[in-house]
Amino acid sequence: MYPAGMNRCLAFAISLVTATLISCQPEKIMTAADQEPAKSPEVPTGAEVITLGAGCFWCIEAAYGQLDGVFSATSGYMGGSVENPTYQDICTGTSGHAEVVQVVFDPQKISLERVLAWFWDLHDPTTLNRQGNDTGTQYRSAIFFHSDAQKSAATASKAAAQALFKDPVVTEITPAATFYPAENYHQNYYNDNKSKNPYCQFVIEPKLKKLKLNH
Repeated sequence: MYPAGMNRCLAFAISLVTATLISCQPEKIMTAADQEPAKSPEVPTGAEVITLGAGCFWCIEAAYGQLDGVFSATSGYMGGSVENPTYQDICTGTSGHAEVVQVVFDPQKISLERVLAWFWDLHDPTTLNRQGNDTGTQYRSAIFFHSDAQKSAATASKAAAQALFKDPVVTEITPAATFYPAENYHQNYYNDNKSKNPYCQFVIEPKLKKLKLNH
């Protein structure tokens, strides 16, 4: 796990210079294919799509990927002004994009309300542009809705969630914009690296266990 006080983007930059992967980066040498953007998720007939930002997208992807009724959870970027952003662009904190996960789910098996209930438990929605050591607008709490019905559901869910927190919930609720899938090495991150990286073992894994107990 990266040192206390160091966010994930800074750790990534240092790893590129030192060639020591002190953050939750893959331990293998990345190929050109690894650094290519992933494909946009397929949306089966009858499926619903919502895009969520809750800090580190590795954590969000890992959580939603284990839910029955979720077809896919794809890490990516949304909400900024830079076209076709790279992870390095996101790390500057000036792209306007948030780290997000686009969740494709079957509303017949898992309701939007349940998807959103997991969202509130996944992170602290009262800390503006911050989750733990990770600070910057790229880590903001956000629900990007894809329909008026989703906007209404998200607004109601946010109001209900406020009762769970002492401080004001600062989650933004905004229309979905262009979704840019993150690089291939960011996809399925927890499953691919949980036996290799302390971050996965000490940050993501306890969160997944807690979520299973709460739901």
